[in-house]
Amino acid sequence: MFELNRSERQGKALPESDVRAFGHQAVTEVARVMQLHPSYRATPLHSLNALAKRLSIASVEVKDESSRFGLGSFKALGGAYAVVRIAQQHVERELGRPVTPQELLDPNIRSRLRELTVGCATDGNHGKSVAAGANLLGLRSRIYVHEGVSQERVDAIARYGADMVVVKGNYDDAVDHAARECEANGWTIVSDTSWEGYQEIPRIVMQGYTTIVHELASQLGGAPTHVFLQAGVGGFAAAMAAAISLNINSKAKFILVEPDRAACLFFSNRAGECISVPAQEATIMSMLECYRPSEIAWTTLTHLTSAFMTVNEDDAVEAMRTLARHGASAGLVSGESGAAGAAGLVNACNDPAARKALGLDATSRVLLFSTEGATAPLIYKSLVGDVAQRSDLVADPH
Repeated sequence: MFELNRSERQGKALPESDVRAFGHQAVTEVARVMQLHPSYRATPLHSLNALAKRLSIASVEVKDESSRFGLGSFKALGGAYAVVRIAQQHVERELGRPVTPQELLDPNIRSRLRELTVGCATDGNHGKSVAAGANLLGLRSRIYVHEGVSQERVDAIARYGADMVVVKGNYDDAVDHAARECEANGWTIVSDTSWEGYQEIPRIVMQGYTTIVHELASQLGGAPTHVFLQAGVGGFAAAMAAAISLNINSKAKFILVEPDRAACLFFSNRAGECISVPAQEATIMSMLECYRPSEIAWTTLTHLTSAFMTVNEDDAVEAMRTLARHGASAGLVSGESGAAGAAGLVNACNDPAARKALGLDATSRVLLFSTEGATAPLIYKSLVGDVAQRSDLVADPH
């Protein structure tokens, strides 16, 4: 399915809160904090020249987040960054003075964090980031997963010392359960989605993602004209759209891509307001399986999104295989959710009406994000299988 943005806010100036959160000064400061981590490395950007030729567009570039902090996903940035800021604010209140992020690693400062507990709901990657941030600073973490999350992903989070809780139902059920239990126990909820009365921390999580845009500013060969962004609750998509618009190209077109089984943003656009959609059969794009948008993300996206579209299960698997066929030395290992943006690009280019509506032509420079690697290796292998060791689709890292 494909539809243009129906909002009256489209093309209008972003709210001042977005300009403050995602403008140049904020993006630079977030990157400075993230670069303090001893394992920080900029993730690569790959040019898929033959894919661009096949689709009759000028270029396709993919930001590959599979190696981010060794956690396998862009979400390594958001949850961990929010934990740092929460810890920083906690110590500042106790000491009555400003505290730098570097000071949080001081043993005397860390001792003040031992009684602090953070919690969140997750499909896998966000929870891993929150748990890793808590582990680094000596906080306790309690992570809530719904019953559909694979044991592989549960075990990967637990390795960071998190207390794991399995909640019956889907992701939104886990979000509700986590919020209630954290409030009852005086723990800090670190959610990547927002709701009425809870917006500050989700916005900080979104800010953490903008380190990606800080890196892109020096990696891109030219400003993208089209950016395909996969979305769950919309936090990542909104952060990327706002930061790219404010820092790289204010004229870029942003296209939102969701699983057709969990398209809460697509149907919110159709309804003209932020709505929940009924849960359906589970999608393999589990990191995107969300049925209620983040309210702050939705507002941002109504200003910046050109179109909303959905992809199906087969589309996602074929995109994974396409990215994997680059060969052992340069292939992109992209998980089920990580390849959704690429699936959206292929579908849009193969749909004459969508192609025309988006202005995709021989001058178009497309930016994609492979938002996760094989975070569940067994699932990845079952879907992709053995791929060709050589292909005419050559990935050039730069």
